[in-house]
Order: sequence, then structure tokens, then C-alpha cells
Amino acid sequence: MIKPRMIKAGMLAVCITAVSITLTSCGGKTSMFRVDASHSGMQSDSGPKSLDKLTWKFKAPDKTYASPIVGDKEVYLGCNDGNLYAVDKATGLKKWKFKTGSNIESTVAISGGIIYVGSWDNHLYAVSEETHAELWKFPTKGPVSSSPVISDGIVYFGSEDGHVYAVDAETGFEKWSFNAGASVYSSPALFEDNLFFGTLKGKMYAVNIHSGQEFWVFSANNKIHSSPAISGGQAYFGSDDKHVYAVNIKTGQKTWSKKTAGQILSSPAVVGNSVYIGSKDGYLYSYNAGNGNRQWEFRTEGPIFSSPVVASGVVYIGSTDNFLYAVNIENGKQMWKYRTADKIFTSPTVSEGMVYFNSVNGSLYAVK
Repeated sequence: MIKPRMIKAGMLAVCITAVSITLTSCGGKTSMFRVDASHSGMQSDSGPKSLDKLTWKFKAPDKTYASPIVGDKEVYLGCNDGNLYAVDKATGLKKWKFKTGSNIESTVAISGGIIYVGSWDNHLYAVSEETHAELWKFPTKGPVSSSPVISDGIVYFGSEDGHVYAVDAETGFEKWSFNAGASVYSSPALFEDNLFFGTLKGKMYAVNIHSGQEFWVFSANNKIHSSPAISGGQAYFGSDDKHVYAVNIKTGQKTWSKKTAGQILSSPAVVGNSVYIGSKDGYLYSYNAGNGNRQWEFRTEGPIFSSPVVASGVVYIGSTDNFLYAVNIENGKQMWKYRTADKIFTSPTVSEGMVYFNSVNGSLYAVK
């Protein structure tokens, strides 16, 4: 995810993070960035029929650039005060918090009753969902803004130290690390034997998950904050060079690219034969996944850094105009919108007819 200190440097920042998926496991729900390991952005849960009823609102004490993740009974949200907050899913009341040494802008992942979250204190933490105690922490040489992805007992994540790490989910022991040569904000997507992620030098890498060796590398013309979505043999992602890319996952060769009028820090959702992604130009775009032809566009009144999530035929996305939008997946028409007290940089999560989302001022909403 993108850090607020970059705003001060003249570049608007956002936490390009997370939506969650609900699966059944022996330890409860498994929830992770962009819904699943391949970052499809499509949720099987049904979304709300309207965005007009506030069920509850939780106010964190500082800014929030991480997105919410839904567990069995709690919603988890990282905060710039260094705490991970667990909020009761039914009431919106704080149940507990876990303290790290700095800002939390990495969106949590949950698997087997363990919560994984990165911090700007240069660590990835594993925290027990039941006891709230630290199980282990893994050190890196830079802040961890990248959101972790979990598969087959391995946690994969990037760091500002320029590396992507593969760590044993139970013990925190390193399996391998890959030197990408530049800071990694992009959160890795996993498909079959390869991990896909971008860097701030504009490189998109495919790395073998068994060996930790490079499979291929693709070069965009500017930084890649966007996290890739893998579908239909393609890696889809955006770049600060204002383009949306589709790259063949077997060859690393560009299949197509399309230019927008703004930088693209949003991460795509891919559903069927369509790619949905936001741009700093204020538009949500729908592209044909096969050839890149634009299918529709939806305008908001501010730059979009939020990553869309799709549920029940609706695309949900936030904007810096302070609104969360629900857009018809077929024609790009607005179905409804919900106003918040501040800009929305992060991504919504849909679960059991409710949409959870947060604004920069630390407000976490549950709306149906």
C-alpha cells in the first residue's frame, strides 16, 4: 500500500489493499488481500441491496490507510497509531487491539486462526486470533506495506527493503527471499507455481514459489503500486505511467495495454471476461479482458485509488470525493452511493449482505 508520507512529497498516496473472501477451514475464516491468492477481487458473498442504512461506525484514533478484513466474529483494521484493531462485527465496538512499533498500512490476512500483518517497524507479525498474542514476528530491513498472501502454509509479502519473502506460516522461518532491486508496495498474487508482483522501478516480476528464482520480468514505464490480478493466463495491473496492462503469465510478453488520463494505483478486479480498475483521472473503467477494448467508464468527482470489489453483479469502489459507489457490472450505471466524512483511499469488503469500508480519518463503516 501507498504511504501518506508520499503525499507530502507531492504524490497522492493510497493504501491499495484489501478485500476478503470467506472460506471454511479448521481455524475459521480465511481472508486475504483482493479476495483470493490470485487477487480476482470477486466475492462469493452477496452484497447489500442498497447503501442507505448505517449499521455501525467505529472511529480509530488515527488515520487508516489499510482496508478492513472480516473474520469469524470481528473486523480487523490497521491504523497509523501502530495498532491493529479488532472490532465486533455485529456491534462495531472495539474488542481488542494489538500494538506494533509503527504505522500499519498492510492489510491483514487470516488463515487457520492466525492473523498476519505488516508494520512500518520493519516486521511481519503473526497474531493469534483467539488469544490476541504475538506468535512470531519476521524482521525485514524496511517497512512492510505490502499485504500478505497465504497458500499451502507459506506467507508471501514484499518490503520496502526491495525483497519479497516466503515465510513459514506456523514458525515464521524464512523459506526464501527474492531481491527485486526496488521497494515493493504491490502485494503479491499467486497462481500455480509463480508469484507476481510489481516494484517502484516499474518492474513486474514472476518468481517461482518453489525455488524463489525469477521466471520472467516485464518493464512498464513508471512505478507499479498496483497489485496484479491473475486470470485467464494473464496478469492484469496498472502503473503510474497511466496504463492498464495485460501480460501473458507464461511468457511475460504484453498482450495489450490501454492508457487512461491518470496514474493507476488501483488494483484490478477480474470477473468473467471483464477487468475493472480505477484511475487517478477519477474514472472506474471496464475493459474486455481478452483484447482490452473499453466496455464502459464511470465517473466520480475525485481521483480513484481504491481497488474495486465485485459481488452480486455490483462493482463497489471508493473515491477521494468522499463517496462509496455501487455500480452495475453490466452497463457501468450508478446504482447507489454512500457519503463519508473523508476521502476513501482503501477498498471495500463485502460479507453477508454488508459492505465494510473506511475513510482516511479513521472511520470504519458497516453499511447495508
